[in-house]
Amino acid sequence: MFKRRTSNTDLLATGSWQARQRDTTGARVSRESKRALFKYLLLAVLAASLVYNYVGWSRGRSAGPAATAKTWSYEIVKPEPINQWDNTQKQTLGKEKAALVMLVRNKEINDALHSIRAIEDRFNRNYHYPWVFMNDEPFTESFMKLTSGLASGPVEYAQIPKEHWSVPDWLDVPKAQKSMEDMVAKGIIYGGSVSYRHMCRFNSAFFFRQEVLAKYDWYWRVEPSVDFYCDVDYDPFAFMRENKKTYGFVMSLYEYEATIPTLWKATADFIKDHPDYLASNNSLDFLIDGQAPSAEGDKSIPEKGYNLCHFWSNFEIADLNFWRSKTYLDYVDYLDNLGGFFYERWGDAPVHSLAVSLFLPKDKVHHFSDISYRHAPYTRCPQDEESYANGRCVCPIPKTQNFDTDGYSCLPRWWAVAGKGPGC
Repeated sequence: MFKRRTSNTDLLATGSWQARQRDTTGARVSRESKRALFKYLLLAVLAASLVYNYVGWSRGRSAGPAATAKTWSYEIVKPEPINQWDNTQKQTLGKEKAALVMLVRNKEINDALHSIRAIEDRFNRNYHYPWVFMNDEPFTESFMKLTSGLASGPVEYAQIPKEHWSVPDWLDVPKAQKSMEDMVAKGIIYGGSVSYRHMCRFNSAFFFRQEVLAKYDWYWRVEPSVDFYCDVDYDPFAFMRENKKTYGFVMSLYEYEATIPTLWKATADFIKDHPDYLASNNSLDFLIDGQAPSAEGDKSIPEKGYNLCHFWSNFEIADLNFWRSKTYLDYVDYLDNLGGFFYERWGDAPVHSLAVSLFLPKDKVHHFSDISYRHAPYTRCPQDEESYANGRCVCPIPKTQNFDTDGYSCLPRWWAVAGKGPGC
């Protein structure tokens, strides 16, 4: 026979419900107390473990020969702060005597950081080559702090001596001013800029003479606000040395003729006085269409016919010892004494290019066809499929916009005389 099931209403009526609630509540409180105690014990154990692991302990003995008890003492160990300016804490992994070199002003800090980040991500994170920053004014604390923080290798900051960034005493200033006014009237870019002329003269004649670069054999010139779109998964400095190269470039283009009207004639005159500087099997055929390279015993170059092609020197990887050679020093000092950096607007790109093309055999010049590069307004990328299929490159432009084959590019002329490299 089934017993009637007691309802909550019945329990309320009889008082049994209150009794059961008291018993249940007591049991619940007891269980919660045990849980709380367990938690406290667990926290105490964890705290003791943390203290043991993160606090430095040292064992000591109480003073006195009769003492037998052991005592313990400790001190908190704090890591030493990393000073990004201390070059002893940044070790170069690359094996060459080489540096990444940037001529930059304090106000260009954001553009400088952009370029440093690009080079570090695409190349230098694996090699930690040093950075050398040069400026005609003292660098600010802020500039040095931010740039050194991004550099993986040692950093150095150098102020350019005044004599390397000023109008020389012997210059005919009224003549230079008149020339600048004429260029401005003709709408020639940087035609009226004195600072631009200082920069071109410095990069042509003085950058390699800076004391901060004396310990290096190789340099990679890096401009503010440039981009690289491919990983450089080898050491280009080691490549240059091992393959006996002297000068490396990425882009080549035509110079504005109005900025260098007498530069070729000046170069031809210099070679007449120094025929022994002319290299055989040079790149004269790159500079003059249809012209053969200089042969052994040649003592001159044609006085006309220069096609204005030059290597774009805002990117160059080169041997500093070539610029330090007697051949180049004689050449650039000769040009400087003519005043063409001020009377005209001779750029370091054509000056470097003429020297490299005439005073070096062609096989000493290397086109880095596997390196992508953007310097406004032009961009070039490798044109082979493998560089993209293996994830090494991500080029932001279609092939139709690649500067290699642009009508203003001189690279097809270089390919015609020197051949194409990988990635072309």
